[in-house]
Amino acid sequence: MRHPVTDKHTVQQLLDATGFAILATEGAGQPHASLIAVTPFQGWRQLVFATYRDTQKYRNLLSNNRVSVLVDGCKASRGDEQAGFVVTAVGHAQDMPADQHPAAMQAHLQRHPDLTSFLQSPDCVLVGVVVEAYQVVRSIDDVTWWTVDDLNTP
Repeated sequence: MRHPVTDKHTVQQLLDATGFAILATEGAGQPHASLIAVTPFQGWRQLVFATYRDTQKYRNLLSNNRVSVLVDGCKASRGDEQAGFVVTAVGHAQDMPADQHPAAMQAHLQRHPDLTSFLQSPDCVLVGVVVEAYQVVRSIDDVTWWTVDDLNTP
């Protein structure tokens, strides 16, 4: 079993290196996957993305806010010892609270400046995934789960 510091570093490195992820939602018993531009916020505790309100993913979030976000580490690892790993964040999504919205918006724009006009649209909403746990998969036989609190331990 891996040590939380190792996986904390893996998770943080991947979140810092990637800009995109796959969001999995569910609505009326039907799964739905969406490519999203993602930004880590508050370390690894939240993942921020934007969407239009009139989308399947947002309608799904309104009826069931439980989500998972898969981040592919294959390209980010570039052949080092972690080649082929993926990280999945599990948690719940919510519209960014007013007190966090300006900082989250600034972080998302800094990471994705090409989304400026999209984020300024009146139909666009900034969503935060409050992460409860991460699954780190390096191979079929090397899978670990860490809660956010586990990753906070030194």
